[in-house]
Amino acid sequence: MNRERICTYDEAVEVIREVGILPLAKLIPNHPSLDVITPSEQWHTDADNDPWRWRVRFPSDGSAAYGKFLKKKSVLVSADLVSALKTLIGSEHSVEERYEDGQLSREAKELYTIIEANPGIETRSLRAEAGMKAQDKKKDFDRSLLELQSTMDIVISGVKEERNEDGELKGWRNTSFETLGDWMRGIGLAEEQLTRDEARTRLEERLFSVCTPEAIKAFRKALGL
Repeated sequence: MNRERICTYDEAVEVIREVGILPLAKLIPNHPSLDVITPSEQWHTDADNDPWRWRVRFPSDGSAAYGKFLKKKSVLVSADLVSALKTLIGSEHSVEERYEDGQLSREAKELYTIIEANPGIETRSLRAEAGMKAQDKKKDFDRSLLELQSTMDIVISGVKEERNEDGELKGWRNTSFETLGDWMRGIGLAEEQLTRDEARTRLEERLFSVCTPEAIKAFRKALGL
C-alpha cells in the first residue's frame, strides 16, 4: 500500500496493522503518522473521510488503542500489540499501590477511580466528578490524565456528543475515557500476561520489520528497548 495517500478509514486500519504503532502527528523520524499519510484537505471537514473523526473510530471498533502513550503524544497502537506495549511502559503494580508508594499523584488516583467506576465517562463529567471544573484546576486535570495514559492505565475510548432536549448537538464533542482493562474487555481482546523480554521481542519483531534504522533508534529510546 502507498502510505503517502490514504483516503479511507479502511486503508488507515491496514496501515496501523502494518506498522504497529501510528502516531497522529509526526513523532518518530522516518515513520508514518496519520496526518502525513492522509490528504490535508480531508481533515476537520466532519465528513466520513475526515481522519480527525477516524481517531476515535479505531478504539470504538477495536482496531487500535488510542491515547498519549509515547512522549506525551497521541498514538494509535494495533490491538495485537497492546499487551506488549502495556508490559513495557506500564507498571506491574496497581494504581493504589503506586499512589501509596508516592509514584502516582493524588489527582491521577482520583481520576482513575472515577473512570473505573464510570467506563466511557467524558471529559466534562469527569472534571465535575473530580471537583476540577475550575479553570485553575485544568492544568492538574490535564497532567493527571497524561500521567495515567503514559502508563496505559487509561485509554481514550471515543467521544460523546452533548445534545439539547430537541436532540440537537450542543457544544463540542467531548473525549471519553476507559481503563485499559475495560476497553480490552469491551472489544473482546484478551489481556496477555507477558514478561518484559517477551513483550520486547514481540514489539521488536513487529516494529523493526517495517522501520528504517532511524525510526528503530527512536522507538528504542521511546520504549526503553
